[in-house]
Amino acid sequence: MHGEASTGWLLMVLCAVSGAYCLLRTRTGTPRERRTARSEALMGFGMAAMAVPAGVLSPPGWAWAVYAALFGAAALRALPPALRGGHHLHHLVGSLAMVYMAVAMAPAVTGNGGDGHAGHGAAGAGGIPVLTGILLVYYAFYVLGSAGRLLPAAVVTPAGGTGAIGRGPGGFGGRTDGRPELTTACRLTMGIGMFAMLLTL
Repeated sequence: MHGEASTGWLLMVLCAVSGAYCLLRTRTGTPRERRTARSEALMGFGMAAMAVPAGVLSPPGWAWAVYAALFGAAALRALPPALRGGHHLHHLVGSLAMVYMAVAMAPAVTGNGGDGHAGHGAAGAGGIPVLTGILLVYYAFYVLGSAGRLLPAAVVTPAGGTGAIGRGPGGFGGRTDGRPELTTACRLTMGIGMFAMLLTL
């Protein structure tokens, strides 16, 4: 139990810090970049709230319905931009995954009588194995892709030219602001957090 609580605290802190950094990013950049940062901040804080160890704070049963409604609205908001591709598609997947986890951990589904957090680390969570598996595969590839973009990019000098062609650190088509490595690291952290939360379903 101590190990599970420590993992929950670590996940909560990482997601909260990522959400806070995304919130800071909403102050700069283009309107599109600020909108992206707001979506990522919502995701980070939502994941942090879900990751709070049940022994410390057990949310009321209605909280899971609020989570589902909040991220359902976020998914609807992300749908039009997601049709154009890019990082907005990842936001849509993330919002839908949050709705799925909120429903899977709701007391009415888990049978835990109000202790929906027991879904983190308990066999009683109400997840659908096939859907959970699909999301796990998606986030595994997302994490690997984002981690690869943090590695030093290979620089190629075109024949007869002086410029260099490198790989940007945006992460799955996502644009970044003035500190791209830090932005990508935050996205990577939230991807790892989502993968870890899905493993408990």
